[in-house]
This record gives sequence, structure tokens and C-alpha cells, in this order.
Amino acid sequence: MLEKLVNGFETHLFRNRMWVILSFILITVFLGYQASQLKMDAAFSKNIPLNHSYMQTYTKHQKEFGGANSIMVAVEDTSGNIFNPVFFEALKNVHDQLFFIPGVERSQVKSLYSPSTRFTEVVEDGFAGGPVIPADFTTDDYGLGIVRDNIEKAGIVGRLIANDYSAAMVSAQLMEFDPQTGEALNTIAFATQLEEELRGQFENEHIKIHIIGFAKMAGDVADGAKGVVLFFLIAIAITAVMVYLFSKSIILTVLPLLCSLMAVIWQLGLLTVVGFGLDPMSILVPFLVFAIGVSHGVQMINAVRRRVIDGQATKAAAASAFRSLLVPGGVALLSDTVGFLTLLAIDIGIIRELAISASLGVAVIILTNLILLPLVISYTNLSNAKDNPQQTQKIENIWRSLSKFATPKYAVIVLVSTAVLYAVGFMQATQMKIGDLKGGAPALHQDSRYNQDTFFITDHFSITTDVMSVIVEAEPEACTYHSLLNQIDQFEWMVANTPGVESTASLASIAKKVNSGFNEGNPKWQILPRTTASLVQAVGQVPTTSGLLNGNCSVMPVYLFLKDHKAETIEVVVEKVKSVASQLNTDKLQFKLASGPVGVMAATNEAVSEAQLPMMLYVYGAVFILCLISFKSLKATIAVIIPLYVVSTLAQALMTLLDIGLAVSTLPVIALGVGIGVDYGIYILSTMSSKLSNGMPVQQAYFEALVERGSAVIFTGLTLAIGVSTWFFSDLKFQMDMGILLTFMFLVNMLGAIIILPALSAMFWPKTK
Repeated sequence: MLEKLVNGFETHLFRNRMWVILSFILITVFLGYQASQLKMDAAFSKNIPLNHSYMQTYTKHQKEFGGANSIMVAVEDTSGNIFNPVFFEALKNVHDQLFFIPGVERSQVKSLYSPSTRFTEVVEDGFAGGPVIPADFTTDDYGLGIVRDNIEKAGIVGRLIANDYSAAMVSAQLMEFDPQTGEALNTIAFATQLEEELRGQFENEHIKIHIIGFAKMAGDVADGAKGVVLFFLIAIAITAVMVYLFSKSIILTVLPLLCSLMAVIWQLGLLTVVGFGLDPMSILVPFLVFAIGVSHGVQMINAVRRRVIDGQATKAAAASAFRSLLVPGGVALLSDTVGFLTLLAIDIGIIRELAISASLGVAVIILTNLILLPLVISYTNLSNAKDNPQQTQKIENIWRSLSKFATPKYAVIVLVSTAVLYAVGFMQATQMKIGDLKGGAPALHQDSRYNQDTFFITDHFSITTDVMSVIVEAEPEACTYHSLLNQIDQFEWMVANTPGVESTASLASIAKKVNSGFNEGNPKWQILPRTTASLVQAVGQVPTTSGLLNGNCSVMPVYLFLKDHKAETIEVVVEKVKSVASQLNTDKLQFKLASGPVGVMAATNEAVSEAQLPMMLYVYGAVFILCLISFKSLKATIAVIIPLYVVSTLAQALMTLLDIGLAVSTLPVIALGVGIGVDYGIYILSTMSSKLSNGMPVQQAYFEALVERGSAVIFTGLTLAIGVSTWFFSDLKFQMDMGILLTFMFLVNMLGAIIILPALSAMFWPKTK
């Protein structure tokens, strides 16, 4: 039945091949125009699991207390002392410039020049205070001396002022929308503005500008992602050379490359049609689409070339190759597509867009490389000159040697070795960490400007960029009740003593300091007053602009400043917060995770951890079903699946050895590796299965499969691996990590298909029918 459908489809296509080719050209022109309209998109909300419970808390209170999408600008004086006129002029300019950049929440801009930056001191008749920088401030020695005293009184050293007085901080929260256009904030354009209008204008030999925050990181990642174009061109050049060496024909080199590039154009154009942009992570997908397209194109030109050498006319050879490869190639590409679609199970926008982008691209390859390519080849006039007999004999000798893996004697050795390797890999893979394993922005190298800025701020300020906010929800006016505020104080004290927590801040701890001030600064009075009147007096000194409470005192965040955002640190702190919260939660007061940059990371890590097992089950389930439908044999399906599973486990072991955590950027790699890796086994086993069903011994069936498709399979594995290996030199750390893992999976999956698969076949089909 399937054979009749394929034959009928082939007859219809080749009778109307000119119209089909013209249709492809017209669609390519249309989608090429759509691709030219594609824009970079790195929205903050795409990078977080919005439906996670932590993020529900985050979004609920984002307007009042800000979120994780913030910017910190450290203005450094290169002399090491900020108290000079040049520095204060630069600081004011940076504050004003940041204040007026569209997309900045102006009420949340904080620095020494903010009206809300005030000091309070205890004097004989009570309290005295005012802005740290007075209205009549002058940058002479007298004025600078007053500001220095006010800074110390305000207790902002380590927060707005570096511990060694070498720098000052300007921070701001960002809006979700550009107030000028009403559209979503263009994060990458915003990062460019920061670079041009802050660092570009104010950095000189006396002043250095250090900028960190999600928007700046996204901008730096986008700049690094532009290098993907260069890697793409290098990959095309390498692939072209390798295809020519394989085919020994210029026309058979150019055609699969053109069809694969057409698939890339279609994929990019379709992204615009469905309303997607191109984020820094999915910008890698076009390369994968091109590489996968070339791999299937090579299978096609290999099949056509062999038939031409056997004496067929080019058109007949193209039609015959089409019939023989449509089903196995289609199943392989459908397996890729469904495998990528399983990434939709992960509740993170950037991964879901990657899944849709990759799935569209691979689905398009079915049209461009399995249908269009043989039609175009049919118009060429290929040479039927045979290969050098000596070279052919050498290759056949290699295939004859490899075919020994399909004999019981060698199969036992291979399978035992595979089992041992799997056991070692599995033990190593169980130690794989979820999340980031190094400081700084994990998407960038440690020596990048962004990470160097991060390390400067971490080293010179007491507060860190790694902040987690625990949101305390209570009844209105809760801060006027000693019992409720005391619970917050207990929570803060218990969590503050957790490994990885550098410091903490909350309304309770500030109220204790204020109460001490009302009692002549006596440290014995640094406690929470038990009477409502005294408590109101202490809490009343803390404005809502401090971020420690809302207007009716029903929400009071507790800020945890962590030493870093490594996976282990976040895991320990989150577990401690959950444990303490379970002890102190009541009907009147609830401690809820989480806001702040580390709160987002914690939610992301948990989402990745929860998605890992379901994603793998979906990927293997999809591949299993498609192989079962294709081969109609459980044994054949298992023979394809087992090598894939072993390689996936070894890839996870490699991640552990190389200190690569399972994160948003690396989680999809496993699915990509399985989806693409299944192609090798399908092509080899589809050739073997027909011969086995006719009674041919396993070793001979495998030998003939290698003769027919072995060169193309090995070539494909090497081409894919060499192409992604260029990513080792990327400016982006996550692209380098993906390159290492994909190179490993492409090569080892290919080896699994030509070594482990025949060994399993020898066990499953020990005798001829």
C-alpha cells in the first residue's frame, strides 16, 4: 500500500516537475522577502517560566517592588577616590542620562542624586536628616566633606557607594513597554543606548563605567550572536569542500547546498509569518537546518550517483532515488521534527520558540531536499564514469571489516563494552547539576566585558547582583503588630545564617535600627517595640520608596543578597527559605518565593529540572512510534533506540566532566542530538531490513547497507560535527557549550549507528529466515 502511494506520488511529481520547481521558486521569493523583515527579539519575559509559582509571585508584585529586569551602573573613579569635582559631575551626568532613556522606570532610578537618598541621624532633640546631596551642594572641599559625612550617616556605603569609596552606583528598574511607542521594550536597542549614551559619552581616563543587568547582558549576547553569521559562512565553505570531495561533481555539490539554503530561507520567512522574532538562542537554528538539509541532500545525491554509475539515465536515477529515500528520509525528518516539538513541554518562552523554529526548519527540509532536490537533479546530465577500481576495492574492504560487528563473536564484545561504558556514563550523569556552575553571566565568557563589570561590582560593593526577594504577604497594617513583624525578623535571622547568604534586609531589621535611634542610638534598644505606638513611630520613618513595604503595609519583601548564583548556592538557599517559611507561615502572614534576579533563576532551574525527564520521554516516545510505524518491527525499533539512549547518557556525563550545567541553553541540545542522531540508524536499518526480510544473513545485509549508504552516513556525521565544532571559537559561552555537546553527539551517534546497531542486529536476527 505504502509502496503504491510512493510510486504514484513519484509519477505525478516527475510528470509535472517544471511546475513544481517554479512553485518552489515563487514560494522562496515570497518567504525570502518575509525573512528580510525578521527582527531580533530578546524580551525579558521570554526567558522566564511565567507559569511557575515563583513567577506568579514575581509578576503580582512587580509594579510595586520592581522585578529582576533592572540595570546597575557603577561609576568608578580611576584614582580610587570619588571625592573630587570630576567624579561628581560624571555621576550626575550618568544619573540624568539614565533617567531620560526611554524604557527606564524613572521613579525607580536611585543614586546619590536621587531625592529619596537621605540620611538620618540622632541629635539631642530627636532626629535630624535630609538629602545626602543638599540642594546647595558645591564640589569644593567643604561641599565634598559634607557629602562624605552624609554618606556615612545614611548607611549607604556598600550599597550606593563602594566599600573603598572608589565608585558609586546608579540603579534603575526597566518597564515592560517603551512609553514612546507603546510597544514591548526593545531590549537589544536599549542595551545599545546604554553603551552609546553612558559608556560612550562618559568613560574616559578618569572615569570608568560598569553596566550590568538583563538588558545589557541580552545586548552583549546579541552582539556575540552576530558572529553566528561568520560561522554560518565558514560552515557553508567547509561543507561545500566536503560535499565536492564526496561527490566529485560540481553540480552535485551546488544543488544540495542550494536546496539546504532554500530551507533556511523558508524557515526564517515562516518565523515572520507566524509572528516570531529571532532571539540570540534561536539564531543558531538556521545553521542546524542547513546542516541537516545537507546531510539528507548527500543521501539523495549518493543514491542518484550510484544509479547513474549502474547505467541508468539521470532522470530515471533521480526518480528511483526519490522512491527509495522518501520513506526513510521522511521518517527521519519527522522524527527530528517531533523530537524538537517535545521542547514545547518546557514552560520557557525562549525554548518554545526554539522548538517551533527548529521544527519548521526540519519540516521544510522534507520539501526542499527530499522532493525538490531529485527533481532539479533530473534536469542535469551526470557522468556515468565509475570510480577507480582500486579505490572502490579499498572502500569495500573497509565495509567488509566493519561488517564483522554484525557477527555474534564481535557483537558480544561491542555490547559488553557498550554496557560498561553506559554504566560509567550513567554514574557520572547522575552528578549533573541544574543551573549555572560559574559566576557572572553564563551566556558569556568569564573574560567578557559584561562579566568583568559584574566582578567589579561584586568585589567593591556589599550588595551583590545576585539578589532574591522573599515576598511577605499579610493583612493591611501588618507592620503595626509586633507579633507579625517579629515573625519577619525571625525569618530574616534564620535565613541570614544560611551558607551562601551574604547579607539581608527587611522592614523589621530597619525598624530595629530606627528604634535604637529614638533611644539615643543605644544598641540595647535595637529591638522591635512591643507597643503599637512605638512600632508605628519606628516603621513610619521607612518610606515606601525604600522597597521594604507597600502603601498599606500588607506586603513587605525580605531581600537576600547571595554570594553568587551558582546552582548549588541557589538550591541551598531555596530549601532553607522553604523550610523556615513552613515553620512561620500562618493565616495572617505568608512567606512566598520569589522575586529578584536569583528568584527568576531559581524558578528557571526548577522548570528545567521538572522538564528534563518528560522531555526525554517525549523525544524517545516519538522516535519509538515513528520507527515502529516505519519498520513494523519492535526489534528494529529497539536497535535504533538503544544507541541513541547510550549516547544521550554519555553526553550528560560529558556535561558533568566539563562543568556544564543543565540550563535553558543546554537542555534543548539533548533533544536536538537525539532528533538528528536517529537519522543515521534509520538510513542504515531501512536498507538492512528489506534484505533481512528476504532471508539475507545479518552480516551480508549490513555489508550491503554500508556499500549503499555507509559513505553518506559517515560523511554526514563528520560534516555536522566539523560544522558545529567552529562554535568552539564563539564569543558566546552558551554557543561554545552547545557546540561541544552537539559535536560529541553527532560523532558518537554516527559511531553508534555503524558499530552498536549492527551488533544489536546480530543478536536480534541470529539466523536467516
